[in-house]
Amino acid sequence: MFILVPFLHFFSLVKKHYIAIIEKKIHHGKNIGRFRQMLGMKQDLLASIMDDDWTQMKISRLEGKEEIEDGILDEVARALKIPVDAIKNFYEEAAINIVANTFNDEAVAYVENYKCSFNPVDKVIELFERLLASEKEKTDLMKEILHKMK
Repeated sequence: MFILVPFLHFFSLVKKHYIAIIEKKIHHGKNIGRFRQMLGMKQDLLASIMDDDWTQMKISRLEGKEEIEDGILDEVARALKIPVDAIKNFYEEAAINIVANTFNDEAVAYVENYKCSFNPVDKVIELFERLLASEKEKTDLMKEILHKMK
């Protein structure tokens, strides 16, 4: 019982923290700003892509809102060419956590290149041989042209 009490206390703290993360609201405006920046867009460019009544200031205010109406989200998603669900459901802390827990060392990142089906040196040699053959053809053609001119 003595060992079980601290464990139960720790478990309740972890559970509270986990529930707090889940209950956090997803900030639609910040998500719009993140996707806009990932696409290399400035606020005034997004405003110009959208209807005439949109301005840079209106986009700025929109990115400050935590919750945005569905109609406006649809319009912004169409302008950014992304799904509406991406704006509604993107939670940066969860995404960072997934990436951080997926790649623990270099071995995981390079697993795709572990088993090459060809030898890269052979490919370089093959490319060099084709280049050499092409240069030989050019040289022969130039010799032929010079011989005809004489």
